[in-house]
Amino acid sequence: MAVRFYNTLSRSVEPLQPLVEGKVSFYACGPTVYDYFHIGNARSFVVADIVRRYLEYRGYDVSFAMNITDIDDKIIKKAHEEGVPASEVAEKYAAAFLQDIEALGIRKPDHTPRATDTIQEIINHISGLIDAGKAYEVAGDVFYDVTSFPGYGKLSGKKLEDLVAGARVEADSRKHNPGDFALWKSAKPEEPSWDSPWGKGRPGWHIECSVMSQKFLGETFDIHAGGNDLIFPHHENEIAQSEGLTGKPFANCWLHFGFLNIDNEKMSKSLGNFFTAREIIKKYKPETLRFFYLQTHYRSPLNFSQEGLDAAEKGLERFRTLYRALQNAPDGKGVIDISASRERFNDVVDDDLNTPGGIGVLFELVKELNNGLSSTAGLSSDTKKAALEFLNATLIDLFGILKIEDDAASDEEFASLMELVLDVRSMARQEKNWGMADLIRDKLAELNIVIEDGKSGSTWKKQ
Repeated sequence: MAVRFYNTLSRSVEPLQPLVEGKVSFYACGPTVYDYFHIGNARSFVVADIVRRYLEYRGYDVSFAMNITDIDDKIIKKAHEEGVPASEVAEKYAAAFLQDIEALGIRKPDHTPRATDTIQEIINHISGLIDAGKAYEVAGDVFYDVTSFPGYGKLSGKKLEDLVAGARVEADSRKHNPGDFALWKSAKPEEPSWDSPWGKGRPGWHIECSVMSQKFLGETFDIHAGGNDLIFPHHENEIAQSEGLTGKPFANCWLHFGFLNIDNEKMSKSLGNFFTAREIIKKYKPETLRFFYLQTHYRSPLNFSQEGLDAAEKGLERFRTLYRALQNAPDGKGVIDISASRERFNDVVDDDLNTPGGIGVLFELVKELNNGLSSTAGLSSDTKKAALEFLNATLIDLFGILKIEDDAASDEEFASLMELVLDVRSMARQEKNWGMADLIRDKLAELNIVIEDGKSGSTWKKQ
């Protein structure tokens, strides 16, 4: 079966049909760098990473671009608040973004274009739209005429007559139509600006993504992705200003990721439930956060809660425990057909990136392998090898939720900690503080750690 995605443009699940066989060009909207990104943004970045990884898992050569918007109203506002240049704000949070996606296990994009590095290309694009009668200049500002593009609204389903009441449409008497949007903004005092045919100014938000994506992926590319909140006006405007110039389809498939709530409420600083990804991964392992996201389908809303993260950590521990057991178990004779699980996994996840279903297949395999390991026959070396290869391909390479090196380091740290605990307990016994010695033993037993006292000292083991 072929890889299939729900295409927002067609409102249906479609087989992926790349422009070039075996290759996929993929663009995902990145951050506007005026602050640390929050856990809702993190979901979009992680899912985009999984889309890329899954396509590679299924044998495609992927060219992946994710932009950094480093000039925008929000950046300028933050710069004014802090009394520093906008470029300093942008550089600070762009660096933080790259650090934080690395910490989350998100592989570096092939291309990470910045808006300020594509100013000339943006000016050229806008000039082309003016020449084509799709845009007009008013006192140094340039607007896109939405009535000049017959397909306007095809992504969001919005109609031009409804745009006055639409979200984020600014009232401006200079516009020909209420829905017209800014391509170029004339310079204001103490704001960053660049020379242009219309005077000093800076690009609008929407035009930046059109130009950055086409610069690296071509006038038409395979997949464009982003959060649901970007469908209108951002992605709708991208289509209009891109296809309005080239006359060609902009992106063939549009993927959009669901919203994230906190304990069933919309995330908001005023409600005190606003969390950055940087804050969360200080409390939980990055792979736990990734696994938490993957247990809900990417198009569905996701409720973020401590209970959900704790449950995700417990689920990950099942995978870790099995992985170690497969590595350390002696060879037996039992045989399990790992290829059958691989086929089921591929069939499920091929259907619109159904990661919850794929995880379900993996948990079924965990149960089957655990039963095999605990049986008198054990598992054959070939079965263990095939199982580890499949788990490497899915849990490590695809989902990025199992860190074998980190697990080994954690085991060493845990062993060192237990030796310290045994030393403290030994001192208590030497001082005949039997109450303390027994308390340590009993508390460890509650954690399934058994202390055994012998003539040569005490030892411990996990039960």
